[in-house]
Amino acid sequence: MSDQFFIVTGGPGAGKTSLITELARRGFHTIPESGRAIIREEVQSGGDALPWADRMAYAERMLERDLRACSAAQALSGAVIFDRGIPDIMGYLTLCGLPVPPNVAAVAKAARYNRRAFLAPFWDEIFTQDSERKQTRAEAEATCAVMRETYIALGYEITELPRIEVESRADFVVKQLVW
Repeated sequence: MSDQFFIVTGGPGAGKTSLITELARRGFHTIPESGRAIIREEVQSGGDALPWADRMAYAERMLERDLRACSAAQALSGAVIFDRGIPDIMGYLTLCGLPVPPNVAAVAKAARYNRRAFLAPFWDEIFTQDSERKQTRAEAEATCAVMRETYIALGYEITELPRIEVESRADFVVKQLVW
């Protein structure tokens, strides 16, 4: 893929999407998380490719959507910030105790982002649940740990985001981007 593709990963409710929104406001190209869009589509259509129904189907849908997003992002110039990346699918399946299909592992190893991955650590003060984010605090913490392990196992360098307000967090990311 591209050395200009940067991932923001971590557990749910750690401020990833707020950070991505702030970076977009500053003019960066951003790619939204695929999981929430799939949940909305599946709920609306009565489908079951959902994390609380058919987790493997949900993972396959995320892979399809993430591959399309990466392909579309190739046409963009400059840094592109992704709210989660293909390795997150491996982490999700691992967290669920499901086997990682060979095609998912192969794509995660082949479709490379910048080697610096930003990790939003669990942050109890901002963690909330909603109709799409049903994980408990313990599950959110476990998700963060699995994402860290997954990205490290794939050869990424983890840069942990500080637990500070979103504008300062965005400043931190901008200073870290490799041009």
